[in-house]
Parts: sequence; C-alpha cells; structure tokens
Amino acid sequence: MKKCLIVGAGKGGTALLKILVEADMMEVIAVADKNMNSPGISLAKKLGINTNADWRLLLTNEVDVVVEATGEEELFLQLKQACERSEVVLIPSSVATLLFNLIEEKETLIDQLKNYYSKQEIILNSAHDGMIAIDEKSTITLINRSAEQMIELNKEDVVGKNIQDVLPSTELNRVLLTGKVEMNKTQELHNGLKIVTTRVPMVHDNKIVGALAVFKDITEIVQMAEEVTNLKSIQTMLEAIFSSSDDAISVVDENGIGLMINPAYTRLTGLTADQVIGMPATTDISEGESMHMHVLKNRKAVRGTRMKVGPKKKDVIVNVAPVIVDGILKGSVGVLHDMSEIKSLTDELERARQIIRTLEAKYSFDDIIGTSEEMNFAIQQAQLAASTPATILLRGESGTGKELFAHAIHNESDRKYNKFVRVNCAAISETLLESELFGYEEGAFSGAKRGGKRGLFEEANGGSIFLDEIGELSTNTQAKLLRVLQEGEIIRVGGTKPTSINVRVIAATNVNLEKGINKNTFREDLYYRINRMPIYIPPLRKRKEDIPALATHLILKINQDYGRNVTGLTRKAELMLMDYNWPGNVRELENVLGRAMIFMRYNELEMDKHHIPDLTSENQKEMRTTQEVAPNSNEVSSLSKKVMQFEKEQIVQALQKHKGNKTATAKSLELSIRNLYYKMEKYNIEINDMQ
Repeated sequence: MKKCLIVGAGKGGTALLKILVEADMMEVIAVADKNMNSPGISLAKKLGINTNADWRLLLTNEVDVVVEATGEEELFLQLKQACERSEVVLIPSSVATLLFNLIEEKETLIDQLKNYYSKQEIILNSAHDGMIAIDEKSTITLINRSAEQMIELNKEDVVGKNIQDVLPSTELNRVLLTGKVEMNKTQELHNGLKIVTTRVPMVHDNKIVGALAVFKDITEIVQMAEEVTNLKSIQTMLEAIFSSSDDAISVVDENGIGLMINPAYTRLTGLTADQVIGMPATTDISEGESMHMHVLKNRKAVRGTRMKVGPKKKDVIVNVAPVIVDGILKGSVGVLHDMSEIKSLTDELERARQIIRTLEAKYSFDDIIGTSEEMNFAIQQAQLAASTPATILLRGESGTGKELFAHAIHNESDRKYNKFVRVNCAAISETLLESELFGYEEGAFSGAKRGGKRGLFEEANGGSIFLDEIGELSTNTQAKLLRVLQEGEIIRVGGTKPTSINVRVIAATNVNLEKGINKNTFREDLYYRINRMPIYIPPLRKRKEDIPALATHLILKINQDYGRNVTGLTRKAELMLMDYNWPGNVRELENVLGRAMIFMRYNELEMDKHHIPDLTSENQKEMRTTQEVAPNSNEVSSLSKKVMQFEKEQIVQALQKHKGNKTATAKSLELSIRNLYYKMEKYNIEINDMQ
C-alpha cells in the first residue's frame, strides 16, 4: 500500500483526504498546510494523521506519493525538486482535481443506482400482490415480500434457485416456452394456499428473457364475499327486529321526511306506511310540536315529551334522538310509548311498592341526603345506635325524615334480614291500638277471630318495630309498652300467658315529651326507657346548604311518580328554595317540588324560579289572615278567609278539650286523622301547650 502526503488542506485537499482514507490502495500518513486551522488539518487531526504547517518536515523516507492540492505553481516547483531527489511520485493539483472529480462522479452514480434499486424494492415490497420473476433458465431473480409470506420462504432461500424446486406447481416454465400471457389462473401452493395468478413473458429485443407471475391470495376475496353475506344477514335481522318491536318507531331523514315506520307504530297511531313515508314529520301529530323537527334543528335528543298523535289523538310519550354519522346529521329516530300502558305499569309498580313497604325497611343511610354539620352528626349518632341493641328515640319536627332514619338504622343493624314493622300510633284508634300491638286471644272481645291474632310485636320478633308518634299513646298502652321493654315479653289482649319476644324498638316523636311528663300525659319511667339513645334530626331551616342536593334527589323521585324527566334546578331556583325557612321541612319541600313539576311543560328539563309556587311562610299567611278577620279591621275580608279562621279556631278548641289527643279530636270533628294532620299543618297548629 502506497503512503501518501497531501500538501494543501483547503476544500480540494479535504475532499481528497476523505476519498483517500476510504481507498484500499493508498494510505494518507501526513497532511501539510500553512493554515493550521484549515478544514483538512482539523479532519486529519481527528483521524490521527500527522500534520504540520511545513511540508518539508513531513516529506520523510516513508512517503511514496505526494499530492499537491493547492494549485500554487511555485509550491509545485519546490515539491517537484524535492520529489526528484527522493524519487517520490508527485501528483500535481490538476491531476488530483481530475481524480477527485472522477471518484466523486463514480460515487454519485453508485448512490443513484442504489437509490433506484432501493425505490424499486420498496415499490415491489409495498405491493399487496405477490410477485416472482425468473430468467430464461427458470432461475428465480426477483421475489417481493408478499410472495415470501404466501410461499412461506425467505428471499435469501429462493433467489438463484430453479423455480421448479421452490414451487413445484408453477406454470411459469410454460410461459417461457409459449410466450403467451395467462390471465387469472387459479393455483394451489405447496402449503395449501389457493391463489389467483397472472403470468406474463418478459421480452427484450424480440427475445424472451424471462417470465413474471403476479398472484393474489383469494382467501381475502372469499372473506369479502362472506362479509357481504353477513351484512345482508344483519340487515335482514335488523329489519326483522325493527318490525317485531312492540315499541312504536318512526325514522325521518335530515329534512324531516318520513323514511320508516314499524307495524307497532301503525297499531298505536292508526297511520299506515303510505300515510307517513315520504311525508313531513308533522303528518302524524294531532296536538303538540314535532319533536323530529325540534331534534333536527338542535341536534340534541329529547326525552319524555308528551303529545297526541294520529286521527284518534292517541296520548303518547315520545323519545327522539338525532342520527349522526361521521359528524353529519342523517336524520332522527323516535320511539313512542302508549301512555295508557305506562299508567297501567305505574299502578302495578305502586301496588308492588305498597306490598314491599309492609314487608321490609326500604331505606339505608345512603338514601339520607345531607352533608351539613348537623345532619352528619345525626347520621353518625344513628350509625352508632344501629350497632347497639339499645332502644332509640328519634326526635324532630314533622317532616324531617324520622321514618327514613328508622329504616336506615334497621338496615344497618344485625337484624336487617328480619322484619321491620311500622306503626303510626296516632293513626290507630285507642281501642284498637292495644290489640294491634300485642295481639288478642280467641273470644277476647266480640268480633275477635277464631284462634286469636298475633300482634305487631310478635310479627316483628327478631327484627325491629318503629313506633311513630309515640307521644300519642294512652297511659294504659304506655304501661304495657314499658313491660315489653323491661321484661322482653307481651301478653295478648284477653290472655294471661306471657310470650317472650326479641324486638328492637325505634320510637319517634315530634312533641315535647318532657312537657307531657309534667302534665301527666306521658309516663316518666317509659320516657327514661326509650330515651337511652336520643337522636335529634335537625329541621330543614337549620341545614339549608343541603337543599340543592336534597331537591335534586326529590326531583328524581317525583319523576318516577309523574312519568317526567326533569334533570334538576337552575341556580336561581336553588337560591329561592334556600331563602325560605320550610316550616314543613322535607315533606313541604317535596310538596312544593311536586306542584312545580305539575305546572312545567313536558319538554322543559330544568325547574326554574318561575315554576316554583309562592313560598310565603304559613306563619305570615296566618298573621295576614288574622289581621284581615280581626273585629276592629277597617278592611272587609273575603268569605273564604273568614271560613279558614273559623276552622282553625274550632280545631284549636277541640284539641284543648281533648287535651291534645288527635284521635279523639278527629272523631269529635268527624274528620279522618289524616285530614286533621293536614289542617294542623296548614294552620301551623302545635299541640305542645294543649290541655
């Protein structure tokens, strides 16, 4: 290998250095240039080649060839004299430049050729069809990636081999002999794969120089055919489902023109396909706005809209949703429900609920809505009480949710899988209450059933009994209840034999039992028995921050009762509700929300301030009524207000006469106990001070 010294490290010298360091016939051992910061000097230093500003110091006996790369004539003459003395070959800059250009051109051509073949290979390998080419001797010269995958052999294993050895079933040899094109021929490969192939001869100067086969796996075609068949099957199935659905369905296009209806739609509305398909969406409406057109305009679904359809003005509930494909509105689909069927189902559901309510506790602590400090404290107390066998007394105003707490306590206790029996002590007459609670023996009184009857305490054995309005019990019944709590046994009416029971007692009251003790209407010893675990449930006015969540929960409940789809309250409505003191507590809130929902339109989804009735407190109403009917009033009040004032006075007098006993009061006024409760709430009458 010749050893070379390059004199001149400018652009040309640097290019020569790059080429020569890659060459096998020559080794660059030194580079010289007056400018030690030239690019060639820097490159030589990186390559570990000796460098110097004076070429004379680098022209040693090792050097065989000197390349002058500066183009300076004087320097060339100096190098020529030095090389003649040492018999070193000198290559002038003109020759070096020519050599550089030739080498550079060669590299360029090589790169272009590589690029060409690279692109050719990319194109061939990108083709989904398999390709195999042979020369005139049947030797494989080309195979792409798709062909490799189909024949399950690598390119390196087949190129250069006879195609008959690689693919025994090939017919390319026949194309070499005949020179004829063979189109779309089926063939089975050695691995069992079926293909469709086209074979063509390759001709150059009227001479066959090879043949090319292009082939496709027909498995995909078979799959496509199967997919088409499946799509037709799915379409048939969807049409069958559409036709067999019991829900009435109608479909319109993006312009509101009828496209499809099912038989159930015709049965419900009385309209046939000829009367609806191709007609505007308003064709079937007897009363109300077209929900199809509303949805097409707003691109939003509508739920629970009530309207009348068809010539018979059928009352229906409509759900309509837009049909959007790839962001483009294609139409809308509507489902109609017969209101008569919904009402029937609602009635059945209500009957089922009534049955369930008599069998078990239906609420848990998860159903108690409230995050206020007062409510959280009450819930924590109740959860603690549930884990103990102690008798519990729930205290709070009417409508605060005492029964809800009773249910939750039972369901949290270890008695949750046993019965939960509810008793409203104020709703059962005093003469019947004792036999209802403790049962009776046969012949205990006229009309008693043969064999007697189990009381509610026996029914609740092993479970819990909820005694609501316990302050309304007579002193005689209180004494028997005390025996149950002390001894864990009951004696039926008309019987003498005690029966042991294991019952958890949860009592509730909205009256002041301490005042009852002072007035001898409530036994002190019973009070201490039931007041071991008192839980005070705060009124709504003391936890107003719970109103938004509580209202939302109640709206969902009322939705089910009324068949509506109201989603919640607006902020203005929330503020309006929170600005009121709610003397009737949660029961009054539910009543107000129910009345508001009644006056909402079926297509309105949010309850706003204007939907809510006047929330002027009952106390203020009462004050205004009293002022208006006062004897010295200068204004003439209406007859209805005078009647209300008289009715209130009569109820108060009757309560005072019967010392606050609501059952006796209702009987004397010839009212039902429920109606008496309603009127007491209406006129804000309290019985705490009644004698």
